[in-house]
Amino acid sequence: LGLRGIPAEAVEIAVARDLALARLTGARLHLAHLSTAPAAELVRQAKAQGVRVTAEVTPHHLVLTERLVAGSAAACYNTLAKVSPPLREPADVAALRRAVRDGTIDAVATDHTPHRLQDKEGEFGLASFGIAGLETALGLVLGVVTDGDLTLTQAVAALTIGPARAFGLRCGTLSPGAAADVVVFDPDQRWVVDVARFRSKARNNPLHGQTLRGRVRATIVGGQVVFEGEG
Repeated sequence: LGLRGIPAEAVEIAVARDLALARLTGARLHLAHLSTAPAAELVRQAKAQGVRVTAEVTPHHLVLTERLVAGSAAACYNTLAKVSPPLREPADVAALRRAVRDGTIDAVATDHTPHRLQDKEGEFGLASFGIAGLETALGLVLGVVTDGDLTLTQAVAALTIGPARAFGLRCGTLSPGAAADVVVFDPDQRWVVDVARFRSKARNNPLHGQTLRGRVRATIVGGQVVFEGEG
């Protein structure tokens, strides 16, 4: 594309280094936003060797690829798809899905990064990194379920109990005595992404106009309903 890249090797070198240091010291390591197949394999091997490592992936790295960056003839270089680490190839997407399925990757984290539109408009190299992805996270992850690469139980666990266990939090569970933090969602409801209707003030999301499956109906925090979805 003629753009300055962040190659997969940069990620893999950093992951290998940090895993080696965790192995040496016995330290606890958490890796955020895995994006490549080799990086996921390094984590898989390290876990098998007893390294104290957990890892996460974003919804967009589980679904979107670098092709989205190319944009179209009418709008070359889609800055809304500029994230760090970058979107990768289809083979990486498939590998990351396998890693969530087999427990190599412990959690899915939204990496919600809101920006003003002017931070995304202009030259690709100068645009800010990040997607305002909170409101599309569930729909993207449930799309992986629809594709048959995760079960609904695995998807929910990656968004709830997975991150809670990774950080030793008493969250993500419906056990008696746990915080009454609950999300009620319809896994079959289809909806069209309209960034103008986001509750977030940010609109930097590359999925505008696309149809997703699975929508939040209500959010309960500490036993109080803080959000009720639209029809």
